[in-house]
Amino acid sequence: MRNVLPSVLLLLVISSLFLASASAQSTYYLALGDSLAIGIQPSPHGDVPTNQGYADDLYRVFRAHIPGLRFVKLGCSGETTTTMLQGGSCSYSTGSQLAQAVAFIETHRVSFITLDIGANDIDHCISISGIDAGCVQTASTTLATNLPKILAALRAAGGSTPIVAMNYYDPFLAAWTLVPSGQTLAESTVQATDAFNQLLEGVYGAFSIPVADVAQTFQINNFALIPFINLPVNVFITLTWTWMGAPPPLGPDVHPNAIGYLAIAEAFAGKIAAK
Repeated sequence: MRNVLPSVLLLLVISSLFLASASAQSTYYLALGDSLAIGIQPSPHGDVPTNQGYADDLYRVFRAHIPGLRFVKLGCSGETTTTMLQGGSCSYSTGSQLAQAVAFIETHRVSFITLDIGANDIDHCISISGIDAGCVQTASTTLATNLPKILAALRAAGGSTPIVAMNYYDPFLAAWTLVPSGQTLAESTVQATDAFNQLLEGVYGAFSIPVADVAQTFQINNFALIPFINLPVNVFITLTWTWMGAPPPLGPDVHPNAIGYLAIAEAFAGKIAAK
C-alpha cells in the first residue's frame, strides 16, 4: 500500500525542478477558488481560514525557488462557479472573485495561478444521508456552462501565465463508518465524485490547463482493506486527512486537516513544476 502520509521532502525535491525567471522583481502566486484555496478548517466557533491550506504550503515551497515571489489569496468560502462569475458569496471591490482576479492579473506580474472551484456546486447534492441525483445533474450542467467562462476570462487576462487546477477528493467516503448502510453510500458517492471529476478534467483539458490529481492522491477508488484496521484505504485516508471523522464541534467537516492540505499541495507541486 502506498504510504498515505505526504512527504515534505518530496515537495521540496519537486519544487527544485520548477523553472522561473530569476528576477528580484516582485512576482505573485495567485490562489483562486473556494474554501480550500484559503485553507478553511473547523474551529469550536465555526470554519475559519488558516495558514495551513494547500496554497500556503505551495507558497512556502516555491518562494525559496522564485526570487521575489509574493502570495495573494482571492478564494472565497462557499464559492460556486456561479458566484465566482457574478459575486455574492464574498465581498470584492470589483464585484466578483473572477473580476478581482482579472484586474489583479492585468496589473501585476503573476508567476502562476492555482484554482479549485466546483465543489460547492455539487456538495449540497451529496451528504452522509444520501445523493440527490437530479441535483447532481443540475449542478453538472451549471458547472459545464460556467467553468469555461471563468477559464476563458483568466486566459484572456493572463496570456501564457501558468494555471493549474485540481479535481476533488470524496469526503463522503466517511459514511462508511458514520451511518447505517454507509458502505453502500460510500461506494455511490465515489461514483458521483468520479463523474464530477471527469467533467472538471474535460473542461480544464479544453483549455490546456493541467489538473492536480487530488482524487488519486486521496486514493478515492481504492477499497482494498487495510489489515487489522479493517477499513478500506480510501475510507481510512478520508478519516485521517479530513475532519469528517472528528467529533463535534469540529466534525464531521468536509475540509482537509493540515495533513490533507499538504497532500493536496503535493499533487499541485508536480504539475506546477512541470510548467
